Amino acid sequence: MPRKLDFTVETLSSDRLDLWLVEQLQDFSRSRIQTLINNGHVQINGEVCDKKAKFQVGDQIRIILPKAEPLELQPEDIPIEVLYEDDHLIIVNKPAGMVVHPSPGHRTGTLVHALLHHCQGKLAGIGGVERPGIVHRLDKDTTGTLVVAKTDVALSHLQEQMRAKSAKREYLGVVYGSPREASGRIERPLGRDPKDRKKQAIVQVDKGGRRAVTHWKVQERMGNYSLLHFQLETGRTHQIRIHCLSMQHPIVGDQSYSAGRSVGVNLEGQALHAWRLTLEHPVTGEEVVAMAPPPESFVKLMNVLRLRAAK
Repeated sequence: MPRKLDFTVETLSSDRLDLWLVEQLQDFSRSRIQTLINNGHVQINGEVCDKKAKFQVGDQIRIILPKAEPLELQPEDIPIEVLYEDDHLIIVNKPAGMVVHPSPGHRTGTLVHALLHHCQGKLAGIGGVERPGIVHRLDKDTTGTLVVAKTDVALSHLQEQMRAKSAKREYLGVVYGSPREASGRIERPLGRDPKDRKKQAIVQVDKGGRRAVTHWKVQERMGNYSLLHFQLETGRTHQIRIHCLSMQHPIVGDQSYSAGRSVGVNLEGQALHAWRLTLEHPVTGEEVVAMAPPPESFVKLMNVLRLRAAK
């Protein structure tokens, strides 16, 4: 059966339907939302609408997600570190260098392939979802906690937690420099970099940018470097990386946004780690907390920077 997503318009952050829906659905790209609208899968107050449809506070909006074409994915015996698992969900510690789901240029060796083997095909929507069971994503070179649903009920519940911001995602990152303040909040909209479509950039909402909010706090200062704790309020692509760059403290080892800088330590990826994930179990309602220890290269970097700062 197709899945239905229902929303009540409480505030008008945009008068464009696609932009408003992008705000509500953090894991959906603007192009996917536009495709759903163009194909008649979006309704306002029970009526199929088009991209020019007008809507107002109090309106009921429904998205009917069509059944996708089955994927032809083969399970691959790739080791994964499991932090939590039951019949409804699995939380893993994703390593650097692993892509979460198949895409052009990454047809094999992804986390989805590994999960298909580990879970023996028991992932939400395995017969028709483009990214089986995937609730949220991590960049290829970002490590740490990532939750995957095994059932459609769990998938819907977990995605709703992400949309409602009730799931808590905490990161650790090493940045260049030392912020003046001990903590802060960054709210700057993000979108595709108009000069390089493989990158993200600060883009105003009226030009297609999506609201993005990151909370940060200094955990440790190490000379010209700092360990920051991040908590996401939204989950945009490359959000922490771009927000750190925007305050002139880019993530160490980020080849896309801090290119040309060197720290003298061989890193597996950027020094950004999804440290802790807190969510409500989709069936029992109990709190689930999963913590992933930082990878060896991250720990080595910290030790080197501490020694340098102590000299």
